[in-house]
Amino acid sequence: MVKIKIFTRQVLHMGRFDVTGRIGLRDKETDQLIAVYSGSLEGTDEEIEKRVKFWYYQQSCSAGERLQSYYVDNLSEKEIKALQ
Repeated sequence: MVKIKIFTRQVLHMGRFDVTGRIGLRDKETDQLIAVYSGSLEGTDEEIEKRVKFWYYQQSCSAGERLQSYYVDNLSEKEIKALQ
């Protein structure tokens, strides 16, 4: 009998974004949720933030001006439940 050990690699993300949850764009002045991002949350915080903003920009060319007043943030449990 041959025993085989399988090793799994766990990647811990110690950044600002919760990679197990959902993130979106919020208005800097009101903290209102503007859009929910459903893509991959892999990478550094900077990479994630750039990817989310680029995704939003692709939705509309006029979104570029509004992006300056938005920031990327984790969704709360309440917001996630409301989406389901």
